Amino acid sequence: MGVLLSMTLVGVTENNGFQKKSLKTVLDEKRNDRRILLVYGTDPAQPAFLQQQKILQTEKAGLDERDLDVIMLTAAELPESDRQFLAKNAFQLTPADVFKGWLIGKDGGVKHTFKKTIKPGEVFRIIDSMPMRQAETRRQ
Repeated sequence: MGVLLSMTLVGVTENNGFQKKSLKTVLDEKRNDRRILLVYGTDPAQPAFLQQQKILQTEKAGLDERDLDVIMLTAAELPESDRQFLAKNAFQLTPADVFKGWLIGKDGGVKHTFKKTIKPGEVFRIIDSMPMRQAETRRQ
């Protein structure tokens, strides 16, 4: 299914036995505990996809501080059921989308959608403005 940068590169193809978990299941399991930056590209060699992966790999501390996991998906490795899941709901992935990303809050809601690479500072600014994140910061 993809790459999870939490911030070590680990396959999102989390296996339970021989069956891979669906994207919906992975997102549901992370709800209430982790934020997700979900990044989609049509090809793993696509420049925007590679650039997004590269710039996020330099920000482990910021990702960890904000409980943020990164899931990188490509069209070739995306099962039809996951493609349909992303076409519905707040994701609205279309066949015309070459590169797209979503910031998903701990509540499971899509907080921001982007169609070109996004800098970690922008992601952090969005997260840091969220009421839940502000409450977390006050508790620390």
